[in-house]
Amino acid sequence: MTSKPNRKRDAHFHFWADEAEAAVIRERVASTGAANFGAYIRKLAIDGLIINVDLSDVRDMVRLLRNIANNINQIAKRTNETRNFYAADVEELRRLYDTLWDAANKILAGLAAIK
Repeated sequence: MTSKPNRKRDAHFHFWADEAEAAVIRERVASTGAANFGAYIRKLAIDGLIINVDLSDVRDMVRLLRNIANNINQIAKRTNETRNFYAADVEELRRLYDTLWDAANKILAGLAAIK
């Protein structure tokens, strides 16, 4: 007689799917980055929703924020040294700001599309 291993989860669930359904399920499990099939099913059954968020746009926005902050620091240093503020500097900041605003709008549109 074999003894049952000590399991954290001792309830077992079982269901059948046809091959097309199984392929869709496998694809969804892989796309969420879930550790395994059981983790995916538990999360879906308990919470009813799994959201996999692509943060690449946020990383791009953070990069743009760093660029703008660096430019502002360079302009402030130059202004303190020369007491001059150049129109080209303002135009560069405006261009970076517009790019940043476009990235923020893209992120917000993506979040609004989540249903």
